[in-house]
Amino acid sequence: MKAKILLGLVVFFLALQAIRPAKNLSTVAPFTGKDDITVLFPTPPEVRQLLAASCYDCHSNSTHYPWYAEVQPVGWWLASHVNEARRELNFAEFGQYTRKRQIKKLESVVDEVREGGMPLKSYTFIHRNAQLSAAQIDALCRWAEATGDKIPAP
Repeated sequence: MKAKILLGLVVFFLALQAIRPAKNLSTVAPFTGKDDITVLFPTPPEVRQLLAASCYDCHSNSTHYPWYAEVQPVGWWLASHVNEARRELNFAEFGQYTRKRQIKKLESVVDEVREGGMPLKSYTFIHRNAQLSAAQIDALCRWAEATGDKIPAP
């Protein structure tokens, strides 16, 4: 009886592998699309590095997927997480936002990063290079604030 249950669970798990979520893979390299925030506004190399390491996997159109994203249901959870993050803020589509929304999103970046809400602890647990030091938080927030000041009036 236990063998049949175990076999059933293995078959079920294998069947789950056939149902794959769409991946967030752009044909445009990060930091190059016409609507990318770093193309629209001057971004120092150190801030681009921080954005790449700590933000762009979830908040752009180019996610670098780890090997375990191929294992379902983990892949579904990651896809859901990335889709939700992009709906909230997509740096690669920043130029498509209204001026008001751009300003609000940059203010949110500052608030979330300063309060420790971003990057998520679940992300930095696996991606240690995404953890931000106090100096990095300050640099990212200063850049976001300065960028918000540069958004032209309509």
